[in-house]
Amino acid sequence: MAKPTHLIPRMSAKGPFSVEVPGQQPVEGETPVRRHPLALEGLMTKPNDDITTVHELVRASVAKFGNAKCMGSRKLVRTHQEKKMIKKVVNGAETEVEKSWIFFEMSPYDYISYIDYERLTHQLGAGLRKLGLVKGDRVHVYAATSQNWLAMAHGACSQSMPIVTAYDTLGEEGLRYSMVATKAKAIFLDPHLLPTLTNVLAVASDVQNVIWNTQHQVNPEHIDKLKASYPHINILSFDELQKLGEENPIDVVAPTAQDLCCIMYTSGSTGTPKGVPVTHASVIAAVAGASAIVEEFIGPGDGLLTYLPLAHILEFVFEHAAIYWGATLGYGNPKTLSDASVRNCNGDIREFKPTVLIGVPAVWETVKKGIIAKVNLGSPVVRGLFWGALALKERLMASGLPGSGVLDAVVFKKIKEATGGRMKLCLNAGGPVSKETQKFISMAICPMIIGYGLTETAAMGTLQNPLEWTSESIGAMTASIEAKLVDFADAGYFATNKPNPQGEIWLRGPTILTGYYENEKETAEALTEDGWFKTGDIGEWDKNGHLKIIDRKKNLVKTLNGEYIALEKLESVYRSTPVVANICVYADTSKAKPIAIIVPAEPALKKLAATLGIEGDGLEVLVHDKKLQSAVLRELQATGRTGGLSGIEIVEGVVVVDDEWTPQNNLVTAAQKLNRRGILEKYKAEVTEAYGASS
Repeated sequence: MAKPTHLIPRMSAKGPFSVEVPGQQPVEGETPVRRHPLALEGLMTKPNDDITTVHELVRASVAKFGNAKCMGSRKLVRTHQEKKMIKKVVNGAETEVEKSWIFFEMSPYDYISYIDYERLTHQLGAGLRKLGLVKGDRVHVYAATSQNWLAMAHGACSQSMPIVTAYDTLGEEGLRYSMVATKAKAIFLDPHLLPTLTNVLAVASDVQNVIWNTQHQVNPEHIDKLKASYPHINILSFDELQKLGEENPIDVVAPTAQDLCCIMYTSGSTGTPKGVPVTHASVIAAVAGASAIVEEFIGPGDGLLTYLPLAHILEFVFEHAAIYWGATLGYGNPKTLSDASVRNCNGDIREFKPTVLIGVPAVWETVKKGIIAKVNLGSPVVRGLFWGALALKERLMASGLPGSGVLDAVVFKKIKEATGGRMKLCLNAGGPVSKETQKFISMAICPMIIGYGLTETAAMGTLQNPLEWTSESIGAMTASIEAKLVDFADAGYFATNKPNPQGEIWLRGPTILTGYYENEKETAEALTEDGWFKTGDIGEWDKNGHLKIIDRKKNLVKTLNGEYIALEKLESVYRSTPVVANICVYADTSKAKPIAIIVPAEPALKKLAATLGIEGDGLEVLVHDKKLQSAVLRELQATGRTGGLSGIEIVEGVVVVDDEWTPQNNLVTAAQKLNRRGILEKYKAEVTEAYGASS
């Protein structure tokens, strides 16, 4: 049972939080291997002795939590379209164009119990068997995160059928690659993706069954076209598959720990996606490793809002952990999270009222800027009260003095209500969030802890214990992984560096992959013979035994003056500028300093324009204004200096764009990581102009 602890953003535990494994022989160019103190005698492989597979995890939670709410979903009631004429610059001339916005009206949450959920998954498994699939056959899942996504995965798992995951934003090429390589016999997908699938099935000839998600409306023409093109393929809905299983029950074919649970494709922004085979043992070891850190804070009665892609290892592992802890999963959608994108109903956050929320840096920056925008609409007294309370709370936390509860109850109450009013913990993962944003969310809403991991490590790396809260590191390892730092001489990162050892982070443990799917070359480059995975990230141990990520090998660029700059580090600092919605820092090796390409936050850009007396109704006009571009650059430079960046890290030019960066236009990956190559290609002329203007 979770402790009813009121968590506060302060380090209250005593270090060291990771320790050297005893009995090691020193290795030149490496730091000693470190583990979580709970794992000193041996890395954890399971949360308890009865659970060795995902199937057993679900079964154990059903036995324990029975009729409690397992998960909930909302239905789309209707969409609302709003149109408006806006000004846009086309080929240098200003013109008016019609722009439309879609808003969603959603039903309340409808919940399913642990018992009913297990029954559903067994029926889906039996349905797959009735379709002719057998143990070991692969089921492709090509859909957005939903209750049916996870049920499909667990249904396949109940018959020892591994799933293959693909982001719903993946286009034909990516889908074709994963389907052909893994020889999937069936595919589950959201109905709007049927046209993409129709074009791929010509080469993905192993697919015999197409199952569409009934949580969304289907266009009958898409099904007719698919049937006409491939008359031999079974096409049925999720509900029909469930009914098929209900009418043809069959015994469970339980997987073993070493069986394949899924083949997950990394959301890499460069090259062909790599398939990572994830065994049941890896997922269970990941749940065990995370549980050792946070299980005492999360349990029955807690709600985890789930909206990040389930095709991403972080979401996949944490949803399993939440089921193990007895929490309730509330499925949301990035498009309906906030009240701003819905009509006649609450957004997912206020409707579900989560206690735990996981997000990527872009989500937290949006939340922070939304809060600041609302505060700025208030009177000078209200604004002064908010910022004064925030500064005071930070001082109280730093000094260990009481009194923060009064500030929460009086000043921050409305902000907490905007996120449902029950939030006690949030987690940032998927990339570095700025220190300022971590502190802001932690003080105004609830403590934000940091997680770090990769697909190849089943999301395991580090996870901050809430009692070890700090904005200076990313915490210690989970209890199922060990770590060491290895010299990266090119950029001057050595295990012998003072005051703190530095180097590339290498990880090892029961969650690590044994090799990429049918890819010996990449496997040989990433893994050592004794099982160490080379992450490509540069880390540093601090005095408490916490890890700090300071660079990434492939995002280090040597500039004209011969010094390296770290693009991700710069982005995490510049991202906190109010005018920035998203940012890509680019450094040309033939230039001395970097420049920034930004998607502006529209309200902040309009406000900045107004202070300069610049007229313009929308982004499409404002982004072309040279005076405004110069002001944006000055704001970025001020943020960089305040954030402690050195002279060569201060951007000397800026490109302001009016496009949103989405997986659909291939400017970010499905996990919201920048596709640097795609961004640079799209704005090549503007980047050249920005460098020219700066010189």
